[in-house]
Amino acid sequence: MTATVPGMKRREFLQLSGALGAGLLIACRATRTELPRASGDVNAWVHIGTDDQITIAVSESEMGQGTMTAFAMIVADELEADWQHVQAVHALANQAAYGNQSTGGSTSIRIGYDSIRAAGAAARELLVAAAAQTWQVSARDCVAERGTVTHAASGRTASYGSLADLASQLPLPRKPAFKDPATYRYIGTPIKRLDSHDKVTGRAVFGLDANVPGHLVAQVVRPPVLGGAVKSFDPAAAKAVPGVVDVLEIPHGIAIVAENFWAARQGRQALTAEWDPKEWGDLSSEHITGMLREIVGSGAVARDDGNAERAAAAAPTRIEAVYEAPYLAHATMEPMNCTAHVRPDGCDIWVGTQAQTSSVRVAAEITGLDPAQITLRTLYLGGGFGRRSQTDFVADAVLLSKATGKPVQVVYTREDDMHAGWYRPVAYNAFAAGLDADGWPVAWTHRIAGASIVEQFGRLENGIDDSSVEGAANLPYDIANVHVTYARPDLPVTTWWWRSVGSSQNAYVTECFLDELARAGKHDPFAYRQRLLRNQPRHLRVLETVAEKIGWGGAPAEGHALGIAVHACFGSWVANAVDVSLDDVPRVHRVVCAVDCGQAINPDTIAAQMDSGIMYGLSAALWGEITFANGQPTQSNFHNYRIVRMREAPRVETHIVNSGDAHGGIGEPGTPCIAPAVCNAILALTGNPVRKLPIRMG
Repeated sequence: MTATVPGMKRREFLQLSGALGAGLLIACRATRTELPRASGDVNAWVHIGTDDQITIAVSESEMGQGTMTAFAMIVADELEADWQHVQAVHALANQAAYGNQSTGGSTSIRIGYDSIRAAGAAARELLVAAAAQTWQVSARDCVAERGTVTHAASGRTASYGSLADLASQLPLPRKPAFKDPATYRYIGTPIKRLDSHDKVTGRAVFGLDANVPGHLVAQVVRPPVLGGAVKSFDPAAAKAVPGVVDVLEIPHGIAIVAENFWAARQGRQALTAEWDPKEWGDLSSEHITGMLREIVGSGAVARDDGNAERAAAAAPTRIEAVYEAPYLAHATMEPMNCTAHVRPDGCDIWVGTQAQTSSVRVAAEITGLDPAQITLRTLYLGGGFGRRSQTDFVADAVLLSKATGKPVQVVYTREDDMHAGWYRPVAYNAFAAGLDADGWPVAWTHRIAGASIVEQFGRLENGIDDSSVEGAANLPYDIANVHVTYARPDLPVTTWWWRSVGSSQNAYVTECFLDELARAGKHDPFAYRQRLLRNQPRHLRVLETVAEKIGWGGAPAEGHALGIAVHACFGSWVANAVDVSLDDVPRVHRVVCAVDCGQAINPDTIAAQMDSGIMYGLSAALWGEITFANGQPTQSNFHNYRIVRMREAPRVETHIVNSGDAHGGIGEPGTPCIAPAVCNAILALTGNPVRKLPIRMG
């Protein structure tokens, strides 16, 4: 069956369906070290059409982080392409071709850079070789530039499109020569994103835009208590609703399948069901905190430098504190959705996903089909933040299509998603530190109790969830005695990657506790960090940049205070300095951000992602929490799971510290620093540390 999606260009449809037509097709190996033969594994494709159009099929997902444009810039520079003829589209899911397809951990550029460069360089060499063969001259005498190849001696010129067919028949270069980065035209230059126009004009195709002829729409009613199950249900009233086609029990709950979304919604409201809460019907936030408090002292050791206990006991000053970070929902703007059509001979899936390979695997398990029989088309994502790397919504659509024999689009309401679990883990942190006579730390103990993400994959090593201790076990400060532990509770609340993962909690707790130490030692928080980071040049560069730009050391406006924080994660270093005042709630007036992500690809995208990460983290710091009562999540929509409104948004200025080091991520590192920077400003204003999020005043 052919699906129609609003606004899809013919070329995009051809790309997505695998029918690229005549031209030059280049691939690069997933190992990033060499180019493959035509049948080799690939992770990116470059297609040059006879019309001079260059299409980059990107195996990662574009969810606002600018991956498509960045990949295209890298290819275009090595290819010597004319940017006006470059476009990028999502590639089909294909593990045999691309390896494991997933987008997370801010890895797209970090992992893909060398491969994408190689693809562009190989295409350039093939086009030059094709021109040389056509003119019967040496390739050394031909030059590629801005979409054409020129023979300098004779002045003959040929466009890439005119050479594409011949180039596609030549042997693929094994080790193409890279250009001198000093000659790049695009990398490091602010360039408008390739997807912006279609998104602004409404032509961009998101998951909810998938329109498969004859498709049904389904909603899934989940057990109200996490860890609960269906006890019984009566489908009669729901089936009596006009437009409702069927009511089916599936692993995640009860599905109402209808001709349209409204009928499905009316059907679910009419459904009569009983639920078995299992053993967690009395679960509450207070219960969870009590469990964490009980186990925090018995964790496995994640780091043990020196002897923190003995050093703290001998120190003139000892500081103790407990910090808490709540469960958080991802709250993507586009609700979770997936469209699937299961047939005896295959399965088509249209979805905005961060996990193509996992989604295909789940569909294969449900249908019994070979993965090669499953065609997954990645559409734009209206926010991911880690949530769309789960596959629950994909499984629902595939199951229901298989059961009904028709295409089915599953759509979660906001309340469905808020109550579906897969939250950022809760964390309880017990700190103890010893200060010497001059107020400098000689001992640091950090005991963490928190839910684990990786345990479900069987990846706990020596009792440690690395994602739960990132930003804590690798504390960068020059402290001789450091002890970090981790303890995992047994809870029914499903957890998942949330933007910046463990760094989102651990940057907050470590940076705030460090400010407490600076205050107790009678030191300026910025100067305190400077000294303790004297052996960490990349931390220092971003820290000193924000301090200078915000005017640290000067007198803030009356009723205002400055706060500062620095953190490294996902291969990038970020610092925030903020200007905050207090009314009934904190008001953040200005944020100065500095980021060192190695070589910058698109400065505009980097600044946008820092803005995005800051607003996402600020929303969580001010209002974000998922709490529980009687086994059920308390929050349900944006009225009680607030985000920063436009009128509340601070002015953000981002400074890119281009260190020239290896590429770092940008999608996640912008989130961790904002909460501690704001809380540290509140400490400066009130003298009271903010030891629990979200921030509560009074």
